Amino acid sequence: MTTHPLDRPSSVGAVFGAFLVLGLTSFGGPIAHLGYFRRAFVEKRRWLDDASYADLVALCQFLPGPTSSQVGFAIGLARAGPLGALAAFTGFTLPSALLMFAAALGAASIEGPFGAALLHGLKLAAVAVVADAVLGMARTLTPDLSRRVIALLAAAIVLLVASAFAQVLAIAAGALAYRLLGHAAALPPATQHHEFGLSPRAALIALALFAALAIAPPLLAANGALSLIDLFDAFFRSGSLVFGGGHVVLPLLEAELVAPGWLDMSTFLAGYGAAQAMPGPLFTVAAFLGALAAPAPSPAVGAAVALAAIFLPGFLLLLAALPAWTRLRASPAARAMLAGANAAVVGLLAAALVGLVLGGTIASPADGLIVALAFAALHVARLPPLLVVAASAGAALVAQLIA
Repeated sequence: MTTHPLDRPSSVGAVFGAFLVLGLTSFGGPIAHLGYFRRAFVEKRRWLDDASYADLVALCQFLPGPTSSQVGFAIGLARAGPLGALAAFTGFTLPSALLMFAAALGAASIEGPFGAALLHGLKLAAVAVVADAVLGMARTLTPDLSRRVIALLAAAIVLLVASAFAQVLAIAAGALAYRLLGHAAALPPATQHHEFGLSPRAALIALALFAALAIAPPLLAANGALSLIDLFDAFFRSGSLVFGGGHVVLPLLEAELVAPGWLDMSTFLAGYGAAQAMPGPLFTVAAFLGALAAPAPSPAVGAAVALAAIFLPGFLLLLAALPAWTRLRASPAARAMLAGANAAVVGLLAAALVGLVLGGTIASPADGLIVALAFAALHVARLPPLLVVAASAGAALVAQLIA
């Protein structure tokens, strides 16, 4: 078993810089983010291979929380320790968090034909990014007929089952199916070994902290008027219950903030609309909502509390799970299950691609041409994603002007 470059020490600054670029350029939501991550860390930097990357994605899909942010957190942790994890989170989250906070203060707005065309171009780029990720991961993660069938079935589950738990169900079914098919003996031994520097004791501490933060705030929360403890509790609870992607958190936050009267629906929907135009994780909508719902001492404190609370559950659960995941993937039976789970991840990406296409993202022949050219630029010409995103947005603006 060899040690992969991901496990070699790297500077915290290098990790922060890599994720800051992604935080500035990763448009399109959590599934598209996974495509950007794969391009940056599997293909460009070769910090890990497709199998290890898909293992991480599968693990994070099982856990509550923002999948792409959890994957980035784990990569930063393995690359540069706890400070590397913090650097990865900060770099990926800070740009959109600051933009959402500015939007809450009325300093940013995406309205009118220009804003709509720009947002549409970013969505078209996301289609190309996801398509590139699907083909790239399918090539290495579905090499046999069994895994191709698992990928197709996983895609069907996600497309047909209208539930936030469909992704978890698809991955679990894929893992179990490949294990029951008896492929464990045929799989090569694990060739990569990642050390995240976490002991079982550290995992237990993370799990205990998660439990304490889930139980204590409701007991300490004020009755009636909104306090910072109430604010933390609302966002922590929402972050603890999110399965199936960042968009699932929105109805949870609506129940926590709009129903009690802490925010009105129009303000809540304004935050949701602004979040669609931002790079980075959708969870940074917490900065907008926390700033406007903040009781005291300032909107900035409310935004910071909300951001910390909504991301923290997913990171604590990830820290609790990583030591066991590192050991389990060395087992032949576990590797068979991971191979099935990895194939299911390909199916999830394919379902996301279908959803983007059938959901009206490609609304005209011009849109189809922009997506095709963006895909060719990524998959054939191997151009940088930032250039492709900018070109797609510009092309959508031009199409809007001449329409």
